[in-house]
Amino acid sequence: MLKIGCHLSISKGFKAIGNEALKINANTFQFFTRNPRGSKAKEIDPKDTEELLKIMKENQFAPILAHAPYTLNACSPEEKTREFAAQVMADDLIRMEYIPGNLYNFHPGSHGGQGSEVGIQQIAAQLNNLLKPEQTTTVLLETMAGKGTEVGRTFEEIKQILDGVVLTEKMGVCLDTCHVYDAGYDIVNDLDGVLDTFDKVIGLERLSAIHLNDSMNSRASHKDRHAKIGEGSIGLEAITRVINHPRLRHLPFFLETPNDVQGYAKEITLLRDLYKE
Repeated sequence: MLKIGCHLSISKGFKAIGNEALKINANTFQFFTRNPRGSKAKEIDPKDTEELLKIMKENQFAPILAHAPYTLNACSPEEKTREFAAQVMADDLIRMEYIPGNLYNFHPGSHGGQGSEVGIQQIAAQLNNLLKPEQTTTVLLETMAGKGTEVGRTFEEIKQILDGVVLTEKMGVCLDTCHVYDAGYDIVNDLDGVLDTFDKVIGLERLSAIHLNDSMNSRASHKDRHAKIGEGSIGLEAITRVINHPRLRHLPFFLETPNDVQGYAKEITLLRDLYKE
């Protein structure tokens, strides 16, 4: 069975978001832990999270994915910005334990001219301060397009962060199809080769989720502009190969295409039709 969902709003609570996922034939979903441009988060109602867990169990959901706010930058040259990132992530990881055994994804950040080596060290240091042996959430590093001074534009940079984390068993990777294509990895003409490289550098066992997005830009553009499935430079044929690839098909896929909920519903239906059971 294809494990697929999309980014949905958490504004009405956990039970509501679970039911909304069901309405569009999704069996997982992604949500922002708080305002993506801010720091405030609603207080969690344990009864509400229990209702979501019930929905997930009854409908055989794949792990859900919480996405950290875009404002977080664990490798900023500004200490205040790094401290803000640490505070928000610490709170997010506490909140995620109300929905145990799921995924938390974040953008590694931008080094702002310090250099990727310094940025990598700062990201790993923050993770070492935040990760706890008792946590059930797996924290995912997202592969990035390489815009500006972004860290995580190559598999090697992701691997270097992972190597610096002590509780490495609490870590994984989220591969974004738009990002890796914009970073220069040719998933259109050489998906097998890209996966071989990922496996050699990071290890495919570390891959926990996929952001399934087409790209508005050409390969190696380093621009990070998502397109609707089949309407970008990656194309429907290549996306179909991704969801059916024997090394990927077991993973949860999360759509982040420029859509409203009904647009996501259409894409989910399309992809389910293209998935080979």
